[in-house]
Amino acid sequence: MSTLTLVIITVFVVGYICIATESLLRINKAAIALLMCVFCWTLLMMAPGSFYPNVAPDGLIGHISEVIEHHLGDAAGTLFFLMGAMTIVEIVDSNGGFNFVRDALKTRSKRKLMWRVAFMTFFLSAILDNLTTSIVMIMVLRKLVQSRSERLIYAALIVIAANSGGAFSPIGDVTTIMLWIKGVITTQGVLTEIFIPSLVSMVIPAFILQYSLKGKFDKSQNLPKAEVTQFTKVQRDIIFWLGVGGLVFVPIFKTITHLPPFMGILLVLGILWTVTEIFHHNTSEDDTMAKRVSDLLSRIDLSTIMFFLGILMAVAVLQEIGVLTRLGEGLNEAFNGNHYLVTGIIGVLSSIVDNVPLVAGCMGMYPVQPTGDMAVDGIFWQLLAYCAGVGGSMLIIGSAAGVVVMGLEKITFGWYMKKITWIAFVGYLAGILVYWLERTFIF
Repeated sequence: MSTLTLVIITVFVVGYICIATESLLRINKAAIALLMCVFCWTLLMMAPGSFYPNVAPDGLIGHISEVIEHHLGDAAGTLFFLMGAMTIVEIVDSNGGFNFVRDALKTRSKRKLMWRVAFMTFFLSAILDNLTTSIVMIMVLRKLVQSRSERLIYAALIVIAANSGGAFSPIGDVTTIMLWIKGVITTQGVLTEIFIPSLVSMVIPAFILQYSLKGKFDKSQNLPKAEVTQFTKVQRDIIFWLGVGGLVFVPIFKTITHLPPFMGILLVLGILWTVTEIFHHNTSEDDTMAKRVSDLLSRIDLSTIMFFLGILMAVAVLQEIGVLTRLGEGLNEAFNGNHYLVTGIIGVLSSIVDNVPLVAGCMGMYPVQPTGDMAVDGIFWQLLAYCAGVGGSMLIIGSAAGVVVMGLEKITFGWYMKKITWIAFVGYLAGILVYWLERTFIF
């Protein structure tokens, strides 16, 4: 490993530590992530020939520009998807579309609410995706729980439940989508064999977290009704089904058109925006719906978007210099091909760095075999789907769901690590154990 590679890794680690200690440094994590991203790419440019030996010297700059544009394109697709989904959820929420979801969760018992939120998040994330589900549930949660300290516990469980629910569905998480499209896991295989481990990884943390909540909500604060005067109940229901149904339609749109997922999100956003404007023409309000949606767009937390951009682009440098690939190969050699240990450690790593390049690296390192543990729906690939998805719950920045919840509810890295990390880890290990029992005695 070259000196420059070590310097890049050091910059990434130092930046990561600064992000982890945001509450102590009092420097916004987005600023650190952007600096980390730029410094890592700048260091790579100091001696690009050492990382791209097969590229002619006079073509290095052009090649690296293409590489950056490629990674930026991937990151931009994720960011536009995130912004579109957040806006759609805001539109539905601001027009009372989630009222019936809120009413379905309605209870004065704090523990009953926790279990209802957990199961709804778990199954919604399998139908939609863990990122969109987290946004939806946080918006609903704000209407359910007035106490910030209690809401943080619910929000942490939403992160765990969303990641667990996304792991057993081929369209529930970016990594499962990657493995599914690659053909190493099938819909039937992942649903039948990963469902119970994923459920266990959610139920056990929920069981532990319920003891952090006692008593009932005050009647005066329990689920206040949102005042929505401009639209009728039918119109609110139409907005809800257009919004949530549109989000469900996004993977179908991608399959039909082969366009990136963010294009489907933009389609849904455009339709929903147009319909709300048409509905608004029949109201007595003076301002236009276009102005209101524009206001919603201005409320998007850009610091979260910038943080996401910085993290994704910084991890891309580690991918380019081969650190992630070498790490995966080293794990395989160190543990003699023990798939439970290798994928288990990859899951832990996915809570530290983005799980997408980790899974991409694994798909490149390990060829699909016709039979055995590396075959389609083999132990390695199914465990990778589970571990990469559920493992991201161990740190607040370990998954897209965690990052967006962190931004929406202003959860600090330190609070999550102190209060939630060990609980998520217990659930994570329990799920792996259940999968081992399934493979040993059932399948």
